[in-house]
Amino acid sequence: MLEASNNDELPPIPGKRYFTIGEVSDLCGVKPHVLRYWEQEFPQLKPVKRRGNRRYYQRHDVIMIRQIRSLLYEQGFTIGGARQRLSGDEARDDINQSQQIIRQMRMELEELLQILKR
Repeated sequence: MLEASNNDELPPIPGKRYFTIGEVSDLCGVKPHVLRYWEQEFPQLKPVKRRGNRRYYQRHDVIMIRQIRSLLYEQGFTIGGARQRLSGDEARDDINQSQQIIRQMRMELEELLQILKR
């Protein structure tokens, strides 16, 4: 789903366990109100809710949001089409998510290697 061009424009995902809605907004280039709306439209997107109904997204949620963003904004899908694409192609999506995680980890390891070389 996420192509190399998308990875260049979006910042790398930090190695944290949980992200606030503001952090996810910055990481994915989507406003917080859009994220809340997408939660209603995409059943795969379920952030953990804690005290005061605050949302905490995990790494797989951020990757899913980037996939949704790619489908809607870059590939021109409607919300219904994107929902169908995500639910109908779960096996392929799992592979794409795994590939995205591997790319992300590789970038983080390369950054760490550069820091260690200094």
